Amino acid sequence: MALFDLPLDELRAWRSTSTEPEDFDAFWDGTLREARQHDLDARFEPVDTGLSTVRVYDVTFAGFGGHPVRGWLLLPASAREPLPLVVEFVGYGGGRGLPHEHLLWASTGRAHFVMDTRGQGSAWGGGGGTPDPQGGGPAYPGFMTRGIDAPENYYYRRVFTDAVRAVEAARAHPLTDASRTVALGNSQGGGITLAVGALVPDLVAVAPDVPFLCDFPRATTLTDRHPYREIGLYLRTHRGRAADALRTLSYFDGVHFAARGRVPALFSTGLEDETCPPSTVFAAFNAWAHRDKAIEVYEFNDHEGGGPYQETVRMRWLDGRA
Repeated sequence: MALFDLPLDELRAWRSTSTEPEDFDAFWDGTLREARQHDLDARFEPVDTGLSTVRVYDVTFAGFGGHPVRGWLLLPASAREPLPLVVEFVGYGGGRGLPHEHLLWASTGRAHFVMDTRGQGSAWGGGGGTPDPQGGGPAYPGFMTRGIDAPENYYYRRVFTDAVRAVEAARAHPLTDASRTVALGNSQGGGITLAVGALVPDLVAVAPDVPFLCDFPRATTLTDRHPYREIGLYLRTHRGRAADALRTLSYFDGVHFAARGRVPALFSTGLEDETCPPSTVFAAFNAWAHRDKAIEVYEFNDHEGGGPYQETVRMRWLDGRA
């Protein structure tokens, strides 16, 4: 696929047409207040993985609704004092996988927490182990339309709440430094990162790569690639529901979370990316409220974006920040 979206100079000025709900902040304040009525109950069980350079903990904590959510915490084997903390969220369909899939950040001398995504973990990688015990109304197969009838029921309300609680759980371990916490992730993980960047006020930085869940009005009409296409296929059957669906999605749009960004941010995009089109990424980047922000642009890349090259950029960018 050659370039299909706007020219780069237009991307740098692109603004989403997504309408922010008037009660956006009240919705999320109430959601998190409700979640925090449940004890966090963060538990860290050491795991013998056969790895000699890292220590691994199997983590369980209470997420949305008090539901148990899993994660891995990886620490350098030599850690004795609290370390800068990287909290990572994973891409669509994946789970926390296996510990040896996540050696990069602990190898830089940081603590690394990887959140399992409820209900996912069956499409790629080493799998996941967190069920989603709360369902919704009729949905197209996948996750994008689960509970799309109302913001209160939508699947990503649970996921974003889990993500905030994941930061709180990771910070509860004595070898993590809460004052030096970074959130990051690719694709769906990047979209979750944007939400966490708005909902957790005291991070030091965020790094959303090729973020998903941004600029829904454009994404759902520009690309026919999944997962965004799930929404169109749902509306093909549920005729006349587009306005209602977009209203629900507006509470979860990375553009509106970006408008509340309070910390430095590093984005990335691929100009041939049909999964998360570059205009949708630039919509969130351009809305990011903090002045210290940058975006890496990979001209001839699809959804892989910068891949290992972007990992190198992120490592260098985080030096001195966390």
